[in-house]
Amino acid sequence: MKMYKKIRGYLKLIGPGLVTGASDDDPSGIATYSQAGAMFGLSTLWTSVLAFPLMAAIQQMCARIGLVTSHGLTRTLKIHYPRPILYLMLLFSAPAIVLNIGSDIAGMGAVGNLLFPSIDAAVFSFFFTGLLIVLIIYLPYRKISSILKWLCSVMIVYLIVPFFYKQDIWYILKSTFVPKIIWDKNFLLVLVGILGTTISPYLFFWQTSAEVEEMRQSKKLIVVDKKLISDVNMDVDFGMIFSGVIMFFIILTTGTVLFDQGIHKIDTVEQAALALKPVAGNLAYLLFSIGVISTGLIAIPVLSGSLSYIFAESFGWEEGLDKKFHEAKGFYAIIIVSLIVGLGINFIGISPVKALIYTAVLYGISAPVLIGIILHIANNKTIMGEYTNGFWANLLGLSSLVIMLLAAIGLLYFQFN
Repeated sequence: MKMYKKIRGYLKLIGPGLVTGASDDDPSGIATYSQAGAMFGLSTLWTSVLAFPLMAAIQQMCARIGLVTSHGLTRTLKIHYPRPILYLMLLFSAPAIVLNIGSDIAGMGAVGNLLFPSIDAAVFSFFFTGLLIVLIIYLPYRKISSILKWLCSVMIVYLIVPFFYKQDIWYILKSTFVPKIIWDKNFLLVLVGILGTTISPYLFFWQTSAEVEEMRQSKKLIVVDKKLISDVNMDVDFGMIFSGVIMFFIILTTGTVLFDQGIHKIDTVEQAALALKPVAGNLAYLLFSIGVISTGLIAIPVLSGSLSYIFAESFGWEEGLDKKFHEAKGFYAIIIVSLIVGLGINFIGISPVKALIYTAVLYGISAPVLIGIILHIANNKTIMGEYTNGFWANLLGLSSLVIMLLAAIGLLYFQFN
């Protein structure tokens, strides 16, 4: 009975952190992890362990900023920092998020076509775009949040897929806990891509604003204290662990099933799903494909929502997924436009692979700047009062900053050399 109550208590703490973590493993992220596994086997498996503390530290800071200030990250920037920083962030974030949405829609459409070959991928892309617009506009925040959390459970299929193929447990453990770096341009590029897709700037905005939404939606008077901060940190940790586990199993799947069969060229999620079919069987292929669509349905509302929060907070519009369309027309207009433009990218000659590359470059440039700003805010007593960073938060945050800065330099180097 006590154990049951404990489990129920933990489940109640699950909030925006889980959705944030799950959205990090979107179709474009799955494509990146699939590339890593197919090209280099299990050589990048250790990155799922490295990424967790870095992701968790930054997302915890974002959550705390939202709780303490009752503002999203953009609004906090607008109040306390020079306007050029705000506009520079807008300049890099908006195109990257729209490109990310476009590549996710394309991935979902392509996988839909694999499952139902008689229906064109473009039809699925239009269908998913329209479905998401309708759901985001007409459903209240609590319902959207609940649906996203339930969709997260579908992603557990990725924990099953690798075991349709015989696995070497000792080799998996070694690859997980003993880092391996291959001094090869393609390996380093994949490594940079993994870091870019796991520590994505749009998640910073979403986490901060989602915490504000949760406070706004609560029927109880919420007092920000150490207990609340601890509960939110637990939620964030759970979400980041969930994200890391899914990442781990996708690399494990492609790094054994595909790599061992000599299938090393994977550019898109549908290629990864299709390559699994003859090797691991129809069920593995089906589960992998369902997972891609589920992650897209989670990630696209988060991507478009984060972009809407950025614009609404920058220009002082009414904002929030708890508001109805007529109460926040500008906020919802950004969501609609971002999805339509994302969909349109697939019809103007930009391939999903190129969209991923452009997204990675823009995220790579903006991530270190935003991490630096988040660290500054989280250590600013004027803004955060008694809830500034402790030693470990700063150590992990600075580590994230240095690693993402090196990743950004590496990404730019590889793109232009």
